[in-house]
Amino acid sequence: MKDFNDKVAYITGGSSGIGLATAKALSTEGAHVIIFARKKDRLEHALEEIKSKRISSSQRFSCMTMDVSNWEEVRKVMSKAVAQFGVPDVLINCAGRAYPRVFEEINYEQFDETMKINFHGIWHTTSALVPYMKEHGGYIVNVSSIAGFIGLFGYTDYSASKFAIIGFSEALRSELKRYGITVSVLCPPDTDTPGFHEENKTKPEETKAISGSAKLMQPDEVARALLAGMRKEARHIIPSFDGKLIFLLKRLLPGLVEFVMDSTIKKVQAKRGEK
Repeated sequence: MKDFNDKVAYITGGSSGIGLATAKALSTEGAHVIIFARKKDRLEHALEEIKSKRISSSQRFSCMTMDVSNWEEVRKVMSKAVAQFGVPDVLINCAGRAYPRVFEEINYEQFDETMKINFHGIWHTTSALVPYMKEHGGYIVNVSSIAGFIGLFGYTDYSASKFAIIGFSEALRSELKRYGITVSVLCPPDTDTPGFHEENKTKPEETKAISGSAKLMQPDEVARALLAGMRKEARHIIPSFDGKLIFLLKRLLPGLVEFVMDSTIKKVQAKRGEK
């Protein structure tokens, strides 16, 4: 997709963070944008920000409340959205969350909720919209994470959900090619979003040490990288240099990546007097 002008874009998780930044970036490209999230007040505020970036009075914008983890709700809301706003040319699945903790502190309820929001949510929206998109083609982007191709201390539930997104996206890309639908997966690093600051409230010290030296990206930077990657139809869109390097090393020298992380973890634990 080289040109987003006059394209219809659906964005879940569009009321904040990377989703909102992407919605604004698409607005500046002339796209018609509809965003979805759970909280109506945040959606309406975000919608005004998105509208302020429009380049044409003919652009259309809307928002709808929706819990991506609820299949029946997703099916009904997306059916309504298609009827009122049109079939999407672009679907960006950006809803997600993380509560990092060590494995034994993650109860089943947290694990179940993480999978339902992060992975089932993508399955739900994609299942609801692909039958419409097949008629004229389009583009689907599923948002994973660097923690979707490298398992990180403190992210057993989160990494599980994000790994699943990459596998799903790769299989889906193969299946939907014949319908003219391209599928990419976005793998952002730590990004300065409300979700990131929420993560830091529960993040183990080992996790902070592993990611501490990496640059914190801004949502607008990630959004620009996402649109650039879509123009190239990149399978994996990785916005940061560090992320690209880790992606490469994980495939070529997985033992080295594990050694570096293990060394960092041991130093943190040694400071606490642990063996």
